[in-house]
Amino acid sequence: MKSYIEAIDNLPEELRWPLVKAFEIFREEIADTVKKADFDELKKVVTELIEAQKRTEQTLLELAEAQKRSEERLTRLEITVQELAEAQKKAEERLTRLEITVQELAEAQKKAEERLTRLEVTVQELIEAQKKTEQAIQKLTQEQVKIKEELGGLSHTVGYRLEDEAMKSLPKLLKQDFGVEVVGRLKRDFIEISKNNYIEVNIFGEGRKNGKEYVIVGEAKSQLKKRGIDDFLKKVEKLKRHIGKEPILLYVTYISHPQIRKYAEEKNIKIYHSYEL
Repeated sequence: MKSYIEAIDNLPEELRWPLVKAFEIFREEIADTVKKADFDELKKVVTELIEAQKRTEQTLLELAEAQKRSEERLTRLEITVQELAEAQKKAEERLTRLEITVQELAEAQKKAEERLTRLEVTVQELIEAQKKTEQAIQKLTQEQVKIKEELGGLSHTVGYRLEDEAMKSLPKLLKQDFGVEVVGRLKRDFIEISKNNYIEVNIFGEGRKNGKEYVIVGEAKSQLKKRGIDDFLKKVEKLKRHIGKEPILLYVTYISHPQIRKYAEEKNIKIYHSYEL
């Protein structure tokens, strides 16, 4: 009987006393009639009940643990859902800002296109203005060429007139200043210095003094300049190799600066002004 009591002690408190009571009543009623085999079978049933109770308790414990884990997972899930909700909220806020940015970019693009359109119009206007400017420059250039040609013609006219006057008066002046007598006539001519290569000479002729022959080479310009003298001297150097006679150098002009006259005299060039002719 002691083993049953020990087994009953392992039961929960709420089952312990009713089961002890039931066993006491059962024992009193069947004390005279229950056989040992029957009692052993009863012990087996009670043992099975105890084992079943243990399994039930184990199952309940496992269910409690599973419930605890489920609650923990649910808590974590709630946290995750909350975090997802916060992330969604932030994503919506970012999306809203992005929509605003896209709208601002669209407005900026629209303004840029409007500016580009205005720029294209301005460029087209500049192109048209450039065309007009080029046409005006071309016209002005043509007019300048005409003016230059007219001035050149006028310059030639003035130069030719100066040469003509000089050719009339120079024989007398050469006789007076150099004692040289002009042989034949002074003329404006092209002197061939090589085959098909000519040099234009404003005043050209021959002269004689004490039986010695000279060649008279002169230049006529409206204004005497140092560059003009240098160009004249270069021309004379080319002529010297072909004329074979000592040259008498003359320069006829309307006006000359004293320093230029001095430079010409140093180069053995005789200056005659128009008022001397």
